[in-house]
Amino acid sequence: MVWGLIAGCAATTVIIKSVGPIALGGRELPTWFANVVALMAPALLAALVVTSALADGDHLAVGPDTVGVAAAGLVVWRGGSVVLAVVAAAVVAAGLRAVS
Repeated sequence: MVWGLIAGCAATTVIIKSVGPIALGGRELPTWFANVVALMAPALLAALVVTSALADGDHLAVGPDTVGVAAAGLVVWRGGSVVLAVVAAAVVAAGLRAVS
């Protein structure tokens, strides 16, 4: 049963990934469509960060992890590296958890 499910998911993935090249037939994507596709990744990442930072089970909540994400955003906004942003988020979140 499990292997059938895995094989079905693999086959579905192959079919979905092959539809694009078959439909386009080697042609280039229109510029407007390529721009939309390029903007999808940051939008999806932002949605994942927001839901992960604000979701607490079935409701929205602000906690130490939310403040940590805000600190990381501030570091990146001010020109800091991603590594520094991750460290800042971890330190801020851990500090707030230790206090509360």
